[in-house]
Amino acid sequence: MFIGTYYHTLEEQGRVSLPKTFREITKDWVVTRGLDGGLFVFPAESFQERLRKVTETHIFTKKAHRDFVRLMTNEAQTISTDQNGRVNLPNYLIEFAKLKKDLVVVGSLDYVEIWERDSYHQYVDGLEKNAASIAESLE
Repeated sequence: MFIGTYYHTLEEQGRVSLPKTFREITKDWVVTRGLDGGLFVFPAESFQERLRKVTETHIFTKKAHRDFVRLMTNEAQTISTDQNGRVNLPNYLIEFAKLKKDLVVVGSLDYVEIWERDSYHQYVDGLEKNAASIAESLE
C-alpha cells in the first residue's frame, strides 16, 4: 500500500528518489501520464494486471476502452530504482507533467503519483474545498 506525501527534488538527469517505504514494495515500475496533471507510477506487475481488467471486457467493442489503454500505454515506460532508490523519468513525461525542480511524490493506495509541487497543491486545495460533496457523490 502506498500512502503519504513526500517532497523530493528532480535532478538534472531526470532522476528522482522514491520514498524508502515505496521502494521496499518493488524495484520495477511503470511510469505513464497521469490523468490530472502529474505522472502515475505503478508497480510493474500491477500495471499489467490493471490494464488486463480494462481490456478483457470491452476492448473490441468500446472505443473508450481502447482510448484509455492508448493513453496509459503509448507513452508508458518501464523504470527501475537504482542503488540509491532513484528512478529515471523519461524527458517526454517530465515535459508532459511540467515537472521542474520541486516535486511531490504521493502514495495513492495502489500506485504512486509524481507532481510538480505547485501544481499538486493547487489541485489538492481545490479538492479540499469540495471534500464533502466528493465524498457524498461516491457510491
